Amino acid sequence: MNDPHSRMISLLLVDDHALFREGLARLLACEPDFDVAAPCANVDEALRVLETREIDLVLLDYDLGPETGSRFLVRAADFGFRGRILIVAAGLTETEAADLLRHGATGIFLKQNSPELLIKAIRKVMQGEVWLDQKYLKVLLQESRTAEPQERVRHLSEREREVLRAVFEGLANKEIAVRLQVSESSVKATLQQLFLKTGVRTRSQLVRVALEQYRDYL
Repeated sequence: MNDPHSRMISLLLVDDHALFREGLARLLACEPDFDVAAPCANVDEALRVLETREIDLVLLDYDLGPETGSRFLVRAADFGFRGRILIVAAGLTETEAADLLRHGATGIFLKQNSPELLIKAIRKVMQGEVWLDQKYLKVLLQESRTAEPQERVRHLSEREREVLRAVFEGLANKEIAVRLQVSESSVKATLQQLFLKTGVRTRSQLVRVALEQYRDYL
C-alpha cells in the first residue's frame, strides 16, 4: 500500500509541562497509525524509554526547565538512536535553532501552530522530509553568507546537485525520483553519497551544509 498511514509510527513526547504533554499525547493517540509511548518530562526519562522500545520519532521540547533539548540530542546520539527528532517549542533564538539543527534535529515546529499542522509535520518528517519554519531557514541562510569560505569543498556530480536541490526544497525520496525520472533506490544511493561527501547523517544537517558550502548549487 502506497500510503504513509500504512504502518504504525512510534512516537515519544518529551516536554516538562504536564498539561501540554498529556493533552498532546491523547490527541496524537487518536491517530490510527500513531503509537504514543508514555510521555516524558525530562531527558533521563526519555533515554530510559529508548532503552526499552524502538521509537521512530521524538517530539522534543527545547526548554525542559533545568535543561534543554540539546542535551537529549547529544545523549541520544551517544546512545545510538537512529530515529528522527522534531523540536516542538514555543520559540527559539536564531542561535538555538542553528545549534539544534547542527546536532541532528530533523526540524523545528512552533507550538503556536495548530495540532492538525503538527500531525502533518510528523507525517512529512517520517517520509524523510525536513520540517523547518521559514524564519529559521532564513537564519541558516544568513549564517552561511557570513561564514568563512571552506578551503576544501568536495565536487558534486550533476545527479548529486539535482538531489541536493530537491532535498533543500523539502521533497521526499519518492518525489525526487519522479522529478528526476529515476528509481527511489537510486535516489537513496545518491543521498548516501551526499552524506559521505558532506560528513552528515541527517537531511536537516545536509540542508545546513548545503547552505554553508554548496550554496551555488541550490
